[in-house]
Amino acid sequence: MNITTLRSDAVYSRIMQLPQEAKREAYREQMLAPFKGKWEIQQIPFRSDSPGGFDVLTLNDLMYLPADRIDESALEAVELISSDRFWAACEQVVIDSFSSFEQQGIPLPMQKVVFTVLLGNPDSEMLRINAGYSGDGGVPGYILTVLTPNAYTLPRIRAALAHECNHNVRYQFIRWDTHVTLAELIVGEGLAENFAVSRCGEEWLGPWVSKTDAETLNHVIKPMIKPELNVTGWAHIAPYLYGDEIAALQGMTPAGLPYGAGYACGYHLIRHYLRKTGVTIEQATLKSAAEILKVTEDYWHAESVVDGT
Repeated sequence: MNITTLRSDAVYSRIMQLPQEAKREAYREQMLAPFKGKWEIQQIPFRSDSPGGFDVLTLNDLMYLPADRIDESALEAVELISSDRFWAACEQVVIDSFSSFEQQGIPLPMQKVVFTVLLGNPDSEMLRINAGYSGDGGVPGYILTVLTPNAYTLPRIRAALAHECNHNVRYQFIRWDTHVTLAELIVGEGLAENFAVSRCGEEWLGPWVSKTDAETLNHVIKPMIKPELNVTGWAHIAPYLYGDEIAALQGMTPAGLPYGAGYACGYHLIRHYLRKTGVTIEQATLKSAAEILKVTEDYWHAESVVDGT
């Protein structure tokens, strides 16, 4: 496995020294160009044809620190992600995550991956709702994570990376297209978070799961999500996956669900599946949502135990 670590701290430090008018183009070429294949697959223009048009920089600014704000005010945040120890720990969890599949006899078609950890936009409501960190690893070969660096988020970025590694593997085997269902996304997120816990420990369970209690899961989330499992279309899926607050931020109609509803539902669904079948999380990662749901029909009627793990 060829793993490339993009040291974002070095890029931030270089851009910090540039004149203001040069920052955005330098950021595009140094920070976003290594992920060009991802942008192409997602049909996001690397450079807009018209000034001020939508492109990778526009997308970047929604959650990641905008290039024109990489100045002395960002120095403390950059320093917090600048230690060799931090990057070595990040790289190790990526190596271990992919290796765990190979050790179970699962050869990966994609043998190259580039990853990084970016600073978050301090004004991002999406990042605030996600407790200051998040990730994006659904396109095989590319993993982006983001954080507002502090004592809470810094130790959790390893689990976020493991979560995204799982997505990176799953979507080498499971086809993703415009007809993706809520069922696939709930299963996919449940697999990814269970995998992160298996690699890093239950204490690093993400807030998108840990904030949900048993009462809410069993009597609010599960009854509302079960009838919608086959819906398609992002505007229909997102409110069930993310919950009302994030749905509203994205201009979608809320469904009456709390934060991280689909993530919590998926996590406990996959936890139930693993216990029931005895298969490993790596083996489960390659199974279709339909196969997993067929085995776990009883999950929707059972009282799930939520104990913070």
